Amino acid sequence: MTGLDDLNEWQGRFDRRVMRSIGMPLAKLDHGHGARVWDDAGHEYLDFLAGIAVNSLGHAHPVFVEAVSTQAARLAHVSNYFTTEPALELAERITRLAGTGDQGRAWFGNSGAEANEAAFKLTRLNNSGGARGRVLALVDGFHGRTMGSLALTGKAHMREAFEPLPGGVEHIPATLEALETSLDDGVAALFVEPIQGEAGVVELPDGFLVAARELTHRHGALLIVDEIQTGAGRTGEWFAFQHAGITPDAITVAKGIGGGFPIGGLVTFGRASSLYSKGQHGSTFGGNPLATAVSNAVLGEIERAGLVENAAVRGRQLEERIASLASPLIAGTRGRGLLIGIALTEPIATRLTAEAMRAGLIVNAANDSTIRMAPPLIIGDAEIDEFADKFASALDAVTPARR
Repeated sequence: MTGLDDLNEWQGRFDRRVMRSIGMPLAKLDHGHGARVWDDAGHEYLDFLAGIAVNSLGHAHPVFVEAVSTQAARLAHVSNYFTTEPALELAERITRLAGTGDQGRAWFGNSGAEANEAAFKLTRLNNSGGARGRVLALVDGFHGRTMGSLALTGKAHMREAFEPLPGGVEHIPATLEALETSLDDGVAALFVEPIQGEAGVVELPDGFLVAARELTHRHGALLIVDEIQTGAGRTGEWFAFQHAGITPDAITVAKGIGGGFPIGGLVTFGRASSLYSKGQHGSTFGGNPLATAVSNAVLGEIERAGLVENAAVRGRQLEERIASLASPLIAGTRGRGLLIGIALTEPIATRLTAEAMRAGLIVNAANDSTIRMAPPLIIGDAEIDEFADKFASALDAVTPARR
């Protein structure tokens, strides 16, 4: 472990007082505006991670600031014994955007992990007579770090220290063959991410969601799509399942729907909307007027400003610029819209992200050989040009012939 004498002032404070469940932060950020942030030493960075697909409108967007300040001055919290206009409006808005139809319902919590906990409990209610004891999720999937959501997460190294976890979950490969052989009348639900962000921005095989919908429907299982990282317009549709033209039984949402304010939720379709009954789930802070007012403002601005369409256009533009760099370190790109993974030919992602930060660019090493990008939905030509210049500089710094 690094000695305190080797740390600067804020790193020493962090090392002394913050729980060691996370590593040393990359910087101490001070403020942001648009797609840029500044650290406490005044260094400027182009933020192409956006809080891991959270800051949909970038930093300090006037719509976000106005919503927070106006609602905070009016009413911030009421508990779940009451409702408010922002909460009702958000339930109506998000079911409309998801295309649930008249039967759609929404429940709001405070995070993606809470959303997936609510969805996990929903699977237990799809178990009439106790015959549906199995829940399927995908290998390498990520659904959160609470005990229930961790049980769904398909990464053994994350689960092992906390076992035994809630039972009944089986992890299958993301293949059509595994889907066919694993789904039967004993399955209560199938959990999927349409793009596995934490696994390195890995898309599902062609036809997977369509097959999953047909098979779950045939066997009476719920199809639950985790849209926490892919929702709120990030992939060029409001929700990534919409690319496949299917209707799931439920989706979980968080991250981008709040634009930086903590909120998560479960949205149900059809018969899944009638599974919960009074008292079976709740949250003291969930659906509070401050969070729901901000989410309404963020989603409203995404819709008003055409940012879903912008995500699709800018995503294609970014992929073209990345290809034009013609670096031997780049094998290609994955993802949709503004959730992009850059596949590397060598396991240098951590070094490359460090060089990118030195060049004034924030990206993420999703694993040893993948760079993940999830910039704000507001980016345009200028930000893409700047990204290309800074990323090219970082590539130069790690290219063997130029070390």
